[in-house]
Amino acid sequence: MSNVQERIEEMVKGNPILVFMKGTPDQPQCGFSSRVAMVLKDHGKPFAAFNVLSDPEVREGVKQYANWPTIPQLYINGEFVGGSDIVSEMFINGELQPLLNSAAAPSEDA
Repeated sequence: MSNVQERIEEMVKGNPILVFMKGTPDQPQCGFSSRVAMVLKDHGKPFAAFNVLSDPEVREGVKQYANWPTIPQLYINGEFVGGSDIVSEMFINGELQPLLNSAAAPSEDA
């Protein structure tokens, strides 16, 4: 595993809810990132965000990490959830909220 892949893994595993996005939640730099940040903010649970525009290695590396070609990318409990369209669809049909609610829940084998 390359150094950038290890950094991405640490971020994904170290944050119950993490979005790799263009810009920041308060100043998104693309409409898709804005949509995901808005959905997460509306839910009200704290989340971490990484601005891929600040680090070209991570911007490219995260695409390989998830085998997903686009940004933003949402991870919950260390698992890749999807990009903007998937997150929006899951939010609308009620599938996202339980996932977000489960974030940072203590694991049963802890």
